[in-house]
Amino acid sequence: MSSFDRHQPPASAMLDRDGRLRYAEPRLAGLNARAGGEQGAPFAVPAIAELVRVCRRLGIDVARKIVVADGDDDVELWVQVEPEDDGLRLTVGAWRMPGEGSDLHDDADTAELFALDADWRWEADSGLHLTYVSPAAGARFGFDAADVLGRPLTWLFQLSDDGEGGFPMLGAMASQQPFEGQFATLRDSGRALLLSGVPRTDAGGRFAGFTGAVHAADPQAEAESPDEPGGMPTDLGRRLRQALRAPLDRIVAHADSINAQADGPLLQDYADYAGDIATAGRHLIGLVNDLEDVQAVEAPDFAVQVEALDLADVTRRAAGLLAVRAERAGVTLDRPGPEETLPARGEFRRALQILVNLIGNAVRYSPPGATVWVRLEREGQIACVIVADQGKGIAPEDQARIFEKFERVDPSEQGGSGLGLYIARRLARAMGGDVVVDSALGEGARFVLTLPLEG
Repeated sequence: MSSFDRHQPPASAMLDRDGRLRYAEPRLAGLNARAGGEQGAPFAVPAIAELVRVCRRLGIDVARKIVVADGDDDVELWVQVEPEDDGLRLTVGAWRMPGEGSDLHDDADTAELFALDADWRWEADSGLHLTYVSPAAGARFGFDAADVLGRPLTWLFQLSDDGEGGFPMLGAMASQQPFEGQFATLRDSGRALLLSGVPRTDAGGRFAGFTGAVHAADPQAEAESPDEPGGMPTDLGRRLRQALRAPLDRIVAHADSINAQADGPLLQDYADYAGDIATAGRHLIGLVNDLEDVQAVEAPDFAVQVEALDLADVTRRAAGLLAVRAERAGVTLDRPGPEETLPARGEFRRALQILVNLIGNAVRYSPPGATVWVRLEREGQIACVIVADQGKGIAPEDQARIFEKFERVDPSEQGGSGLGLYIARRLARAMGGDVVVDSALGEGARFVLTLPLEG
């Protein structure tokens, strides 16, 4: 059994540069010992160890409310990790049973209320450096989610005033109150967003950052769509995303951490189980995204924003987002070089979405040791991206079927939802292009995205 008194002052510990425990006050040392830790070793409580890793990697203060198992009890803690000249300072306060009253502004129920229908979530420290971004946000919205961690929030978002010269986020910092309706755009794509957030305070009552949510600033997305005569909501995909995205993101992140054995050695079977959980979670996230996209592209008023873009740059970004997946699969990605350009017309985000799907499929169906080639070509007034793999190929009689909804060459194989190619072709055709395939059994597959050439 654990023993704690939430009225006691915060407990602190010092760790060296490598995250090994140098010293801990008795209450914190006891919590660590009950989790199997000891002096001179990494901190053993998994949720605290994760914050230590983030602080070490980013070199910034990290603070968060967590719930940990302590004997037979669950204990809610406020944890702050701060880099110092010769190591890290760990401060743990607000020890209490989950559900007890709290003096902290960082109320979990309020944070969930803000994030319930969010497109994705973010967290930032007291200096507004990003410490967390939903893992699925990068591929969906066209940026590298891992690369933005540790960067200023304004590196990812360009903030705009509310029309009267006010910035709700800045006012919330000063007053330590929640905010909504902060207009912003993604710097890479220019997509309009609305930010909301809940302030966090540390054990001493000081401002420690925000837990926030991002909503697409699309008036049509906020409006309720009428239900179809059969009773199926026409905005089913969006409703599923609202209900499932945040919990699925957490499941995937924690399962990946366990699979990597980041908190110490595990029996390999347990690590493998965690890897299976993460894979299943990503599959569900992909299915929810696909269902929402299907409803979008089939809507009578669906349209894309056609603009000038460098298709070579979009291709390199898509390949970069899949580099880790390819490395884990033992597949080499041969992508366009930084000097190559291919001016085309289309919507950046949609072109990126198509290429992530095509390259991701090529990696998924390639055997270890294979190469996926991504090439650029011009044919008259058409810009082409060719994605060629060394998989088992697609029979001629299956090549039309794979572009239909919920169709896959071999449904018994591990793979996607059967919606990706259907969505990719609909998006390409909406931009004046197409997605086609050229393949034969035993000879791999060659998918080609075409878009109108710019100029």
